[in-house]
Amino acid sequence: MTLKNDHKFTFIKSNMLDILSTFLTIFLLIPILYFTSAHFDNVFALVILIMICVPTIMAMINGAPFVPTPMARVKKMVELAKIKPGQRVYDLGCGDGRFVYIAANEYGAKATGIELSPIVYLLAVVRKFFWKSRAQILFSDFKTRDISDADIIFCYLLPESLKKIQPSINRQIKPGTKIFSYAFEIPTWKLIYQEERRPELNLAPIFVYEKQ
Repeated sequence: MTLKNDHKFTFIKSNMLDILSTFLTIFLLIPILYFTSAHFDNVFALVILIMICVPTIMAMINGAPFVPTPMARVKKMVELAKIKPGQRVYDLGCGDGRFVYIAANEYGAKATGIELSPIVYLLAVVRKFFWKSRAQILFSDFKTRDISDADIIFCYLLPESLKKIQPSINRQIKPGTKIFSYAFEIPTWKLIYQEERRPELNLAPIFVYEKQ
């Protein structure tokens, strides 16, 4: 099999994993949705509803709504990162985990995704099963996590969120750490590379930074 065919097979496989894991997540959520919609007088149902809604709303306000990064851009960002085996990789607001699964599976990285939305976190956990990945998915707020050992950081966050977390990240990370932001730039950091927007494919730009 040629290299081109290898990449094509990997792309098709990743899309199939997306579809299967999404359907399985929806299937697992059916009982939860039933209890929280059909039994409002049930205290257990109310607790579940609060547990789902509160962190999800917090994630949307403090980070970004769940909009998966196109797989073509994920592949490009991981390629630009030039990840070496054993490097520590973080995805802040990891969504369904696609960045960390590829980083761990294809590059041997010690990859960790951090996600606060319970529903999206569940999707990432389900996808981890399909990817058979060693990457770690944490149900947590990335603003409170210690990421000082990071070598590479991926993120797809709104401008306001990037502005808020920039000082904390800057204090934590060591010189040489690279940060890859999809779609939105971090104006207070010095840009070292930019992958231009591709409107014909509906792909946003990639911004790359390095801690000096």
